[in-house]
Amino acid sequence: MTAAKRFNAEQLMNVVLAPVVSEKSTRVADKYRQYVFRVADAATKPQIKAAVELLFKTKVDSVTVCRVKGKKKRFGRFMGRRGNWKKVYVRLAAGQEINFGATQ
Repeated sequence: MTAAKRFNAEQLMNVVLAPVVSEKSTRVADKYRQYVFRVADAATKPQIKAAVELLFKTKVDSVTVCRVKGKKKRFGRFMGRRGNWKKVYVRLAAGQEINFGATQ
């Protein structure tokens, strides 16, 4: 049974929120075949793997998760904080790639 079949496809659509496009993420993608995504806080590694395989029609080798702490920001004369979020590094199988800039 594949990872995508274990989960509801409708729920998997809400797991991956957005790709993280930065200098570091493009360097990691070129060098290690890893792509960086912002995901839902409650998402687990098996859910993330299934969601990426379903959305991008690729084969995922591994998923690495890290929590990003929100930055302290100033709102006028008050100090506030941005929210924490979850970032994942998804390594694809050899020969696989995701092209975010392609249009069809």
